[in-house]
Amino acid sequence: MTTPVRVRYQTVEFGKIDIHLCTLRDNQQFSDPKGIAEELGISSALWPLFGIIWPSSLVLANYMSDYETDGKRILEVGCGMALSSLLLNKQHANITATDYHPEVETFLQRNTDLNHDDEIKFERVDWAEDHSSLGQFDLIIGSDLLYENQHIQQLADFIDSHAKPTCEVIIVDPGRGRKNKLSLLMDKYGYSPSHIKPINTDYLAHPFKGDILRFKREG
Repeated sequence: MTTPVRVRYQTVEFGKIDIHLCTLRDNQQFSDPKGIAEELGISSALWPLFGIIWPSSLVLANYMSDYETDGKRILEVGCGMALSSLLLNKQHANITATDYHPEVETFLQRNTDLNHDDEIKFERVDWAEDHSSLGQFDLIIGSDLLYENQHIQQLADFIDSHAKPTCEVIIVDPGRGRKNKLSLLMDKYGYSPSHIKPINTDYLAHPFKGDILRFKREG
């Protein structure tokens, strides 16, 4: 398929802050004319998943909307439409976004411009073969990251390699059955794990069955 994907525009409200977004119209979109995604191992079925605002990303962004970020270098892992990064950028936080999908950076730039904000630092990364120049962070966030079992080890290793000695990690998991395995790994790496249920999720169309996973390490 080489025809342009269809998109939609929407606004997500966080109190008095509006975040404007251009996303894929739905999860049936696909366009990989140069075969870039295919070379990266991204199938046509998986291709559109980056371009949708999923419930987990809404939970993460709402959780981060009043989180203390002053003086912290923040990394969003597997950002997709990067709702949290866009919100934190609007709040003038020091945010860097990452994803594996080749189209994420284009949408991130478009949405940053749409919100009339400064450019968000971005790097396309592969957890399994991390050759990034990201450095280390005080706070690492992400949502809906554990699609397959091999992602558990890859994500834990990636987080640990980019975490400062004192670091917080916040991951929203929709309940795919892998949170406990991740928590065990993070505990081995010296992070104290906790799972909490999000509250006041009236912004979601359906009840959220997942958890907010928090990991903290003191250097």
